[in-house]
Amino acid sequence: MSSREYPDRPWIGIGLVAFRGEDVLLVRRGKPPRMGEWSVPGGAQALGEPAEDTARRELREEAGIEVGPLVLAGVVDALDSDAAGRTRFHYTIIDFAGEWISGEPVAGDDVTEARWFSPAELPGLGLWSEALRVIAEGRRRLDEQRRG
Repeated sequence: MSSREYPDRPWIGIGLVAFRGEDVLLVRRGKPPRMGEWSVPGGAQALGEPAEDTARRELREEAGIEVGPLVLAGVVDALDSDAAGRTRFHYTIIDFAGEWISGEPVAGDDVTEARWFSPAELPGLGLWSEALRVIAEGRRRLDEQRRG
């Protein structure tokens, strides 16, 4: 089995951008990569687990909330190299987006905080540019879905 650190192949990560009105749910990572940073909830897909099921499971485990129907928000490659230039982490991340239907954010699993943020708060969080992109795209695609 491949290790997540210094892997012999990319890992599949699944994220879920959850919205409650205009607010977006973010979690503070408790483990590398991106330890201590705010990000979209998500984690590794298990063998035999459909992608949407992974997204919903990770959201429940990391933040304790549920969302309605999902849309694809984007696909991201998360690469991190060490000082010698070796690939330390490589995740291909599939991000979905959904509207909150129940639960209040409670940090669980491998995160230290989970909370809703208004759009105005996002620039001050030091979010990864790809996280900002999938948040915007998820919001746009959910708005499109609502307009039908």
